Amino acid sequence: MPATIGQKVDPAASIITIDAIRLPVRPDAVYYLLYKPVDVISTTADEFGRRTVTDLVPATPPVYPVGRLDADSEGLLILTNDGDLTHHLTHPRFGVTKTYMALVSGRLKPAQARRLEAGVLLDDGLAAASAARIIDVGAAGTLLEVVMTEGRNREVRRMVAALGHEVTRLVRTAIGDLVDRDLQPGSWRPLGLPEVRRLYAIGAANDPAWDNAADVEPDTE
Repeated sequence: MPATIGQKVDPAASIITIDAIRLPVRPDAVYYLLYKPVDVISTTADEFGRRTVTDLVPATPPVYPVGRLDADSEGLLILTNDGDLTHHLTHPRFGVTKTYMALVSGRLKPAQARRLEAGVLLDDGLAAASAARIIDVGAAGTLLEVVMTEGRNREVRRMVAALGHEVTRLVRTAIGDLVDRDLQPGSWRPLGLPEVRRLYAIGAANDPAWDNAADVEPDTE
C-alpha cells in the first residue's frame, strides 16, 4: 500500500519499502559483522563446550548466525535477530553470493578452475561456482578465489577435493558486496542501516518478482 503524507506506522510491526527494497526500521533489530576465527562454531550453543560465534558478540539482545562457516574455516559472518534478513541472505532464490579465498595444495590449473564453474559431481549432487579464478601460484600452493551462491556442507572444500587437491585454508571475504578488510579474527562491528538495506537490495535485484509483503517469515529462532 503506498504511503500517504502524514501517515504513521508501527516500526515494530510494519514493513516499509522504498522502490521495492526493504527499509530496516525495527527498533529492536541488531546486525553484527563478525570475522569468525578458526575453531569457533557457527551456532548459538555447542554440546562439547566449544566457543561459538555468539560468545564473541554482545549477549543482549540474542542474535543468530546467518548461515554458517565450518569450524576450520574463517571470515565474514553476519549475526542478527532479523529473521527476514536471514531468510533473504540464505534462501537460494535470492542468489546472494559469498566470496571465498582458498589456499589449495599443489598447482591448480586454469582448466580446473573452469571445471569449478562448469560444475563437479559431489555425493549430494552437482555443485558449481558462480565464478572461480586463480589469484596466485607459489610454494605454499594455489590461491583461488571462489564465488558461491549455495551453502552446502563443506562445499568448496569438497569441490576442490573432487579435482584432486586439498583446501588448506578457507576465508570468506565477502557477503554480496559487503567486505571489511579491517576486521581481525574474533573482532566484530555493527552494520550500518545503509549496509543492511544494500543486502536486501542485492536479493531483490536477483529476484525482481519478490513481493516484500508476501514473502516475510516471522522470527522463529
